[in-house]
Amino acid sequence: MEDENKRVEVARDKYRSFLDDAAGTEWRHGGPPVYDQINLLFEHGRTKDWPKGSLEETVQNAIKSWEMELSHKTRIQDFKSVNPDKFRLIVNGREGLSGEETLRLGSYNALLKSPLPEGLQYYKAEEESFQSSHDAFRSAFPRGFAWEVVGVYSGPPMIAYKFRHWGFFEGPFKGHAPTGEMVQFYGMGLLKVDELLRAEDVEIYYDPADLFAGLLRGPKDPPFPESSSDKSAASATITSIKRCPLH
Repeated sequence: MEDENKRVEVARDKYRSFLDDAAGTEWRHGGPPVYDQINLLFEHGRTKDWPKGSLEETVQNAIKSWEMELSHKTRIQDFKSVNPDKFRLIVNGREGLSGEETLRLGSYNALLKSPLPEGLQYYKAEEESFQSSHDAFRSAFPRGFAWEVVGVYSGPPMIAYKFRHWGFFEGPFKGHAPTGEMVQFYGMGLLKVDELLRAEDVEIYYDPADLFAGLLRGPKDPPFPESSSDKSAASATITSIKRCPLH
């Protein structure tokens, strides 16, 4: 008879805390996510390998944990990486978003909301839902969109850091065929934390054009012509365009 006190240990994600399925936590997809694939991309593509326990590693894992909770937990009261009463997200100097507002919009929409006139926007966050925004980028980066800290310049409670975000454009994005190339951008961040190292203010500064320059480089999928023979030719052309050059 199995010992009823025996506990099954679930392997923890080494880059993200709070992935345990705590009682009462509401997960967006029914349970905690698995990051094996993107962790592999991160480990092979990162530019820095910070010593365990260093400030840089602590900041990197804290922000990865915050992003994980934002993407996969549905209630701000279940977040352990932020102070829900004080949290604000400020992107490129815009008005800060509360934790509830950020959770409702989703990370992509919150980070990509643009002050440009509608005709000049690369990405129209107002027209995207939480789910559609995540679907668009999961499609473009099927192996994941990795993130790393490349420098930390001040310690808590106000942490200044530089980051890098990258992935391989191997799936379609908004009608643009994939190129198979690496797409990446750099930015700066300010992270204000409380005595428990929970985020209170997150300020992020970066140029979205660095991201979309890679995503919009792929050719637009052409419309199918009328004749069946031309349709076959067009289908073969699209298949050729979309085949990942890395394979």
